[in-house]
Amino acid sequence: MLLTALRLLYILAASGATAVFVNSLSVSEPGLMNQHPFVTWLVVTVLMASVVLIDLVIRRKRIEDISAVYFGVLVGSLLSYLLLQALSPFVVDLGWRGLVEIIVPLALVYVSVSFLLQTKGEYRFIIPYVEFSRELKGGRPLVIDDSALIDGRIAGLAEAGLADTMLVVPDFVINAVQTVADSPEKTRRARGRRGLDMLQKLRDLPGNHVRVEATGEELTGQAAEHRLLTIADEIGGRLVTNDQNLARAASARGVGSVNLNVVANALKPRHLPGDQFSLKIQKRGEAPGQGVGYLDDGTMVVCEEAAPKQGHEVLVEVTSVLQNNSGRMIFSKLAV
Repeated sequence: MLLTALRLLYILAASGATAVFVNSLSVSEPGLMNQHPFVTWLVVTVLMASVVLIDLVIRRKRIEDISAVYFGVLVGSLLSYLLLQALSPFVVDLGWRGLVEIIVPLALVYVSVSFLLQTKGEYRFIIPYVEFSRELKGGRPLVIDDSALIDGRIAGLAEAGLADTMLVVPDFVINAVQTVADSPEKTRRARGRRGLDMLQKLRDLPGNHVRVEATGEELTGQAAEHRLLTIADEIGGRLVTNDQNLARAASARGVGSVNLNVVANALKPRHLPGDQFSLKIQKRGEAPGQGVGYLDDGTMVVCEEAAPKQGHEVLVEVTSVLQNNSGRMIFSKLAV
C-alpha cells in the first residue's frame, strides 16, 4: 500500500514539475518545446510514468543486481572523466571533442556495468569493502531439494522444532515436484502430491519460515544439482536431501548438507548386544534357518534359527548391530 502511494506521488510530482517547467517557457522564442508546450508536458510525463511501469514489470529485484548497476555507473563515469581529461589535449586539435565526449562515457559505463553484473557473485558489491549478511532466524538456512520434500520427514522435524531456521525451497524444486504430481503413473503421482502437501504443511506451521527462492537467470540451463549447491553456497546454507551422491557432491564443494536418512538412523532406538525384545518373524532369511522381522521404525532384524517361528512373536536377544548411511540391521538369536 505504501509503495503504491509512493508511485502515485512520484507521477504527480513529475507531472507537476513538468507543468511548472512548461509554463516557464516563452512561446515567442523559437524551439520545439516553446512552440508545443502541451506536447512537451505529455512526453515528459509519459517518460516519467514509464519508470514506474518498468518498476512494476520487474517484480523481483535483487540487491546485488541493483548495486552492481549502481557501482558500474559510478566507476564508468569516473573512468570516463579521467580518460577525457587525459585525451583532451589531443582531441581538441583534431576537432573530435564532441564525439569523444559522447562515445567514451557510454562505452566505459556499459563495460563497467556489464563486468560487475557478470561477476557480482564473486565480488558481492553492496557497499565498497562492506558486505551485510542476511538476517535469518535461527542458524544457517536449510535448502530443501525435491527428494527431501517428497520424503516428508522434514515436515516432522520442523514440527518438532528441530528445524527452527529458514527453510528455503528453490522454485525449480517445486516445479520438479509438480511434474511428478502430474505424472500418469499412479505411484509417482502420489509421491508428487505428497511433496506438495508437505510444502503446504511447512507453510502452515506456526512461525512460518519457508521462503521460495526464485532462480536467477545466471543459473538457467544448469543441472538441478548444480543449482541447488550454488544457492546453498550463496546464502551460506545447508542442503537437505535424501540423495547420498548429492550429499557427497556438496561435501566436495564445501557446502554443508543434511542427509535425512542419517538423521532418521540417529533417531532410531539404540539396541546393544545383550538387549532383549519381542519380534514377530515375518519371513525366512537368506541363510538356512534364519527368520526376519521388522521393528516399528522399519529396522530389519535377522534372527538365527527362527525360520520355524514364521508368523509368530518370539523373544530375541541382540548379538550385533550393522550400521551405515543406508540404514541399520540387527542380528539376533532366540532368547533362552
